[in-house]
Parts: sequence; C-alpha cells; structure tokens
Amino acid sequence: MSATQPKDPKNNNSNAEINPEQALGLVSLGLMQKLSDKGLADLNWLKEDEKCDTYELRQRLELTSLALETGAPLSTTEVSKLLGVRPGSSKVERGGLIAKKLSRNVWRLIKSSQESSHWRN
Repeated sequence: MSATQPKDPKNNNSNAEINPEQALGLVSLGLMQKLSDKGLADLNWLKEDEKCDTYELRQRLELTSLALETGAPLSTTEVSKLLGVRPGSSKVERGGLIAKKLSRNVWRLIKSSQESSHWRN
C-alpha cells in the first residue's frame, strides 16, 4: 500500500486563483488594518449598538406623506424637521423631495419626480 503524503503548505500552487469572497475578505482586512493603524477604529459606521427610534421615523414619514398629499404650506421649522436639514436656499432637494420657498417662512413640499425642470442641488 502506498501512504498518502501530507500536503506541504510551501508546495501549494501560488498561482492558484482566489474566489471573489476571498478577494473581498483580503481587501476588507487590509482596509481595517489601515484604519486601526491610524487610530480610526471607533468610526460611527462601525457601531452596531445604535438603536433606531422607529416611532419617530414612522411619524416623520407619515407627516411627510401628508404634506405631499395636501400641499399644505409649511414653516421653515417644519421643513427642517421633515427633510432632516435646515433649508439653505429658496429651493432644496433632498431624498427625492423638493422644498420650495413661496414667501418668508412659507414652504411647499413636492416630490422631485413632479418637478418639471432639470434643476439639481
């Protein structure tokens, strides 16, 4: 009987191709090593313990939908709350929504697909 020879890692074919998952793993490992070398290990996107306030999110989405359906005039504070940012100009586009300033402290919220011009922020 012939005995099977143990595989030596040094004799492993170095020209063998790696699969996409292994390549992604190597790239990710290299990126994480570079980040940890620079002391950036505590980045915000690495935190998993943050909890989303689903009640507030649902309320914000429902209010945004209501503002779009009714076309009701909104104050700057209300637009800031719905868009998540304070409008910096008379026309602000964010997240598929456009807030247009009608007059001082009066805004109208519309979907960007309803906008006829090709204006971009």
